Amino acid sequence: MRTVTHALSLTGLLALAACNQTASAPAPASASLTPSSSHMPQGSGCSGEIDRYRAVMSNDLAMGHVNQSVYNQVDRELRQAESACVGGRDAEAVRLVRATKSRHGYL
Repeated sequence: MRTVTHALSLTGLLALAACNQTASAPAPASASLTPSSSHMPQGSGCSGEIDRYRAVMSNDLAMGHVNQSVYNQVDRELRQAESACVGGRDAEAVRLVRATKSRHGYL
């Protein structure tokens, strides 16, 4: 009986060890995630921040990484940042962009 108990304990330990192994990540796809025609805007200051984030979101929408409702929400938030930027409130505009990025997982 002792041998059977020992064998069951060893089998249980081996099963647990197998559960603790991590699966390897799948190989990356060979296709590019970003179309070759896309480009990252080069502007500076708050307008550059807004333009770059808008380009990222447009690409993510086109690629299916975000749905239309998320894109629309981000667009509304970026319009608020644009108003601050146009009004000369650069720091506020950049803060709004960063808050939007954080809220939607882009930081």
